[in-house]
Amino acid sequence: MNKTENKVTEKIFKSDEEWKEILTPEQYRILRQKGTERPGTGLYDQFFVKGRYYCAGCGLELFGSDSKFDAGCGWPSFSIPANKSSIGENSDRSFGMVRTEVVCSRCDGHLGHVFNDGPPPTGLRYCINSESLIFKSEDDVFKENEAVK
Repeated sequence: MNKTENKVTEKIFKSDEEWKEILTPEQYRILRQKGTERPGTGLYDQFFVKGRYYCAGCGLELFGSDSKFDAGCGWPSFSIPANKSSIGENSDRSFGMVRTEVVCSRCDGHLGHVFNDGPPPTGLRYCINSESLIFKSEDDVFKENEAVK
């Protein structure tokens, strides 16, 4: 088990005005207003570079590239979060459906939804909006970690 898996994530609270200052209009629409991208339009849908994905709102690590797969649904798909504590879930009954919304556990930003039709071993498909993510390559992550030492 990852040592950070059960770590409690400290919440970030900002006003709508503060979010609008740090997010693009599309990021704000998705992260703060629970919007979604049109399928197949997101930067990370067909993107398979080794690295890590972070919340575009607060920078919390959400997913690793090793859990990313091509689900053919038009959105980036992941089978497991980087840490269970990074992701929150809410019931979503919008549009006449019952789904499980996925949010960043630190800033409560809307990321997408999780479905039970993913690959083994989890059987889960975290269907995530590209606009809610920031990607950092393995090289970038390594360089940042070295700079901190």
